[in-house]
Amino acid sequence: MLQLYLALIAGGCGLLGLAASLPTLGAAPLMQIFFAVSTLSLLRLVLPWPFWLDGVLAALGAWALIASLPAEGLMPLHHWLALIASWAFAWLFVERLAAAIRAGKLPETGTGLVIPLIFGLALIVIWEVVTRGASVSPVLLPAPSAIATRFAASTGILWADFVQTFIKSVIPGYIIGCIAGLLVAIAVDRSPFLKAGIMPIGNFMSALPIIGIAPIMVMWFGFDWQSKAAVVVAMTFFPMLVNTVAGLNAASAIERDLMSTYAASYRQTLMKLRLPAAGPFIFNALKINSTLALIGAIVAEFFGTPVVGMGFRISTGVGRLAIDLVWAEIAVAAIAGSAFYGVIALIERGVTFWHPSVRGGRA
Repeated sequence: MLQLYLALIAGGCGLLGLAASLPTLGAAPLMQIFFAVSTLSLLRLVLPWPFWLDGVLAALGAWALIASLPAEGLMPLHHWLALIASWAFAWLFVERLAAAIRAGKLPETGTGLVIPLIFGLALIVIWEVVTRGASVSPVLLPAPSAIATRFAASTGILWADFVQTFIKSVIPGYIIGCIAGLLVAIAVDRSPFLKAGIMPIGNFMSALPIIGIAPIMVMWFGFDWQSKAAVVVAMTFFPMLVNTVAGLNAASAIERDLMSTYAASYRQTLMKLRLPAAGPFIFNALKINSTLALIGAIVAEFFGTPVVGMGFRISTGVGRLAIDLVWAEIAVAAIAGSAFYGVIALIERGVTFWHPSVRGGRA
C-alpha cells in the first residue's frame, strides 16, 4: 500500500509540475522532460514498471533540479513539485529494492549498501535545493555545494586541525584511558576492597559533565594538546572500567568450575576464560569511547588551545560568521569519528568471531 501511495505522489506531482511549467515551456527543458516521464510513470497502475526505472527517475529529477536552480530569488512552484516527485521516486526505489532483497531476488551483499547511499544522497540533494531554492541565509545554513567549495579551499587548515585534535589529543588520550580502565578493572575484580571502593566512585565520576572537567584540565596541563588528552582519558576511563568489570563476570559458574577441575590458576582462568568472555563488553566500551573521545577533545578546545584545532576553528568560525568553514570542520570530525568506529568494529569481528552477535553479522 505504501508503494502505491508513493507512486501516486510521484506521478501526480509530475503531472501537476508539467501543467505548471507550460507557461515557461522551453526555459528548463530537462525539468520538463522529467515531468513528462514522471507523468508516464502512472502507467504502472496498468502495466509492469521495473523498479530500477524509479531510481533513474529519482536521479533525473535531482539532476534537473540542481541544473535549474535560480541564481537568486525563490524558485517557482513547479520546482518544489519536482523536489517532491524526485523524493517520492527515491523512496519508492528504496522500498522496492529492499523488498527484492528480502524476497531473495537480489543478493544482500553489495546491493544492501545502495539503500543507505541513496538515502544520504537524497538528504544532500534536498538540503541543496531547499537552501538555494528558498534563499536561506548562508549564516543560518549554507548549501552543501558552498561547504564543499570551502572544504576544497581550506584543506591545509582542516588537515592541521585534524592533526592537532585527532592525532595529538584523541589517539593518546583514548589509548591511555582505555588501557588504564582495563587494568584497573582487572585489579578491581581481583580485590573485593577495591571493588567496593572504586566502583561507586567510577559511576559518580562517569556522570560528571565535560563542561566542568575541561577548564580544570586546561589549568592543570596547559593550553596545548596535553590538557585535551587528559580530558579524553577522563572520559574513556570509566566506561572501560564499568564494562570490563561486567564482562569479567560474564563467564558462567559451570565454566569456572570446569577450570577449577583442571586445577587452572587465577592467571590461566583470567587469560583463557574470563577475558575472552569479556571481549564483547570490552569492545562495546571501545566503540562507545571512540565517539566520546572526539567529542571530549573538541569541547575541551573551547576552553583554551593554540590557534589550531577543530574546537578552536568551530568556536572562532561561529564568531566570524564563517559558517561554511564550521560545517567543513564538522564534516571532518564526522568522517574521522565514523572511520575510527568502523576500524574498531572490524577488529571486533575478527577477535570475537565466536560471539553470536558477530556470527549473525550484527557487530
